[in-house]
Amino acid sequence: MKQEIKWGIAHIYSSYNNTIIHITDISGTETLALSSGGQVVKSDRMESSPTAAMIAAKKAAETAMDKGINGIHVKIKAPGGHNGPNNPGPGAQAAVRALSRMGLRIGIIEDVTPMPHDGCRKKGGKRGRRV
Repeated sequence: MKQEIKWGIAHIYSSYNNTIIHITDISGTETLALSSGGQVVKSDRMESSPTAAMIAAKKAAETAMDKGINGIHVKIKAPGGHNGPNNPGPGAQAAVRALSRMGLRIGIIEDVTPMPHDGCRKKGGKRGRRV
């Protein structure tokens, strides 16, 4: 008999300062597991590293699997917006890999970085940031 897949959503927020893995149910309203790079390493500069992201993802995946989740859709988010970088930090790739290694089936991988549709004026003045 084939096992029924119970889906969840892994929201991975990956900046150059930290990586946060937040696993919810399929509707996205109920939190099942939450872990971040800062919870698993001691020094501040290691928070965004792939190693920290892997350990955090493993920790979150274990909690989610205890609650009966065995398939996951991944939503990767970078800071984005008006003055954040639009590309995710170094931890995103490692977190996805760690989730699949834990034995979770991965469904859709999607980029949900916020994009400005020209709202507020960007900081830096008329001539930009002069270095």
